[in-house]
Amino acid sequence: MTDSDDALLPLDAVRPAVVPSKGAPVPAPDLPVARVAVDNPLPHLDRPFDYLVPASMHESAQPGVRVRVRFAGKLVDGFLLERAGRSEHTGALTALERVVSPERVLTPEIAGLARAVADRYAGTLADVLRLAVPPRHAKAEAETPVPAPRSSGGSGTPASGSSDVSETPASGSSDVPETPASGLSDVPQIAAPGSSEAPEIAAPGSPAGSEAAASRPSSVSEGPAPGASAVPETPAPASSGVPETGAGPWASYPDGASFLAALRDGRAPRAVWQALPGARGWAPEIAHAVRATLHGGRSAVVVVPDGRDVALADAALSEALEPGDHVALTADLGPAERYRRWLRLLRGQARAVVGTRAAMFAPVADLGLVAIWDDGDDLHAERLAPYPHAREVLALRAHRSGAAMLIGGHTRTAEATQLIAARWARPIVAARQTVRSLAPRVRPAGEDAELAKDQAARAARLPSLAWRALRQGLEEGPVLVQVPRRGYLPAVACQQCRAPARCAMPPTRLADRPAQLGVSGDAQLCHGPLALRAGHAAPFCRWCGRVDPGWRCPHCGGARLRAVVVGARRTAEELGRAFPSTPVRTSGRDGVLASVTAARALVVATPGAEPVAEGGYAAAVLLDAWSLLGRADLRASEEALRRWMNAAALLRPGAELVVLADAGLPAVQALLRWDPITHAERELADRAELGFPPAVRMATLTGASAAVRQMLDEVRLPAEAQVLGPVPIDEAGQERAMIRVPRPGGAVLAAALKGASGVRAARKAPDVVRVSVDPLDLI
Repeated sequence: MTDSDDALLPLDAVRPAVVPSKGAPVPAPDLPVARVAVDNPLPHLDRPFDYLVPASMHESAQPGVRVRVRFAGKLVDGFLLERAGRSEHTGALTALERVVSPERVLTPEIAGLARAVADRYAGTLADVLRLAVPPRHAKAEAETPVPAPRSSGGSGTPASGSSDVSETPASGSSDVPETPASGLSDVPQIAAPGSSEAPEIAAPGSPAGSEAAASRPSSVSEGPAPGASAVPETPAPASSGVPETGAGPWASYPDGASFLAALRDGRAPRAVWQALPGARGWAPEIAHAVRATLHGGRSAVVVVPDGRDVALADAALSEALEPGDHVALTADLGPAERYRRWLRLLRGQARAVVGTRAAMFAPVADLGLVAIWDDGDDLHAERLAPYPHAREVLALRAHRSGAAMLIGGHTRTAEATQLIAARWARPIVAARQTVRSLAPRVRPAGEDAELAKDQAARAARLPSLAWRALRQGLEEGPVLVQVPRRGYLPAVACQQCRAPARCAMPPTRLADRPAQLGVSGDAQLCHGPLALRAGHAAPFCRWCGRVDPGWRCPHCGGARLRAVVVGARRTAEELGRAFPSTPVRTSGRDGVLASVTAARALVVATPGAEPVAEGGYAAAVLLDAWSLLGRADLRASEEALRRWMNAAALLRPGAELVVLADAGLPAVQALLRWDPITHAERELADRAELGFPPAVRMATLTGASAAVRQMLDEVRLPAEAQVLGPVPIDEAGQERAMIRVPRPGGAVLAAALKGASGVRAARKAPDVVRVSVDPLDLI
């Protein structure tokens, strides 16, 4: 072809080939697109973003690793969710900056769980991942080499190029699941809590669902979890001292043996367990359930309220399992040790974990059991956004992974009762005769016979009945005294006119123009409640912290103070004077005792800080019951009963327990009969009648008045939603509105609130509105 013939060719035929610009990254030869969950809490940006995988990072940029990327002009952290062959983005993709570590810290199961939790609580994936994956500790990560992948099935580390990490549930899957995973054999259909009917759905991994359940001889039945059948059963540890088929402490419960058999067979029973009293402890039962799960070839996660409970469960697991089979996770371990133990779970070197609420996201493989102890404790509620509750997260995780679930406690919450009422879980309780033989003898202080003997007992803080119980109990061993309030005198009043003592000093910092606050004159003073730290100390303000030695009552001019509320330290001081030859030990915020000996002693403790006594307490007195029952809280009665029964369970069988409360109150009646089940069922019925959780799903909006009202005007709520408020909650102008919907509409409500929050974030609204779904502190 001659040069003159070039004019006859199309223009594209003579255009020079495109040469990549100098310095441009060369894409990876396979799956060059990385979908990254960027660490960004803005709700309108809560989605994966596509980045280019350079050829130099092709081997290290695997799903689950930590990466650094450019986002909005800044270098931020993120997690690589999956590798893909192409992107829906039409423009050029920004390349990954670097792979922080080749350790795949985000497993497919935890990634899917985090997405479901974020949808359940109207939060963002980034906020949940901060709770699920601890910060990296490079030295701890480099100490132990990564072992070879386990051959068993289940959720493990994905292979190269796998897209499993980006698993996203359906929009309605953030609720408690609707597929059956447990129950006794007489319950072939199990529905989600709040559902109107029970659909016939086969169990996860079960080919025939109800037909398979009918053929099982055990009373607790369920289909095997995915992949569980490929793992052979292992023999019982020789150090446990209990045969593999033995029920151990579960023998005291009629359904205990069948529950362990279901765990051992790889099935997924769901149970709400009421532990027995009598100083038996609760940790051995959980340890045996974990051991049965490990015998079935699967792993277990146990969540308890605090570090003391972690120590008890850790000791029980150490006796029941082989060394190295489990780890304990607590906040006081330090970042290095905590991350080191977390890596043992991730790498499959340990198959069981016990810890506080952060352990609910522990990355164990082949999950077979999730257990939570004392789910009514407020320590199970996360304080950081999106404020998930450990019980709800574990229930969601059990459904997604086909695992068993055990909710244990000496009492029963309304939420656990709701799970039983919806046939999502089944109860495990001991025979009534067994309960009576182990429960303490409960006596209320307001009985007519006692009032006839002691006319001053009605007004006395420690009536004669309590004094007799203390004296008689000290003859046999330690005695427990529970005081609801910590400190010395947390509330005082004027001795003459009984007016509450308030701080008369100005605030520590004033606004430039106090008139903008709408206050003037005396209203600019602190007005915080005064308290005493000791008997001869000057009063101090509990708000601003300053001491006011020259306080005088503004109403009558009096300078003397009287106690309104007595704390634990003042109670210990008074009891020490009444029993001079008896040692008095305190357990509370200043120092929590883990245990005490069987020697005679007076133990004064605040609720939740009661130490375990060797052999159990000989007697106990529950003081100031009005302080727990009189709180302005939806859960006041339930919480009071929980704290009383947790303390009463530390007593020896038949020991005397004196509660200073009216015997006619429902919570006191439940304590007298040791019947928390009836109390929980009545509590659930009352909440269903009034429209409160867990009978409904409820969300709260808290923030500045204008911001809350603007968000209520803009949010697209479901048709069945009811808005209550907003109402003021403090003097700073903060307001709160409540929105409730039927339980099936919870996912729609959460999506609507998240969308409204995203609109405000995109608009860069100056005032933040806190969104909380099903919070504990509704009232």
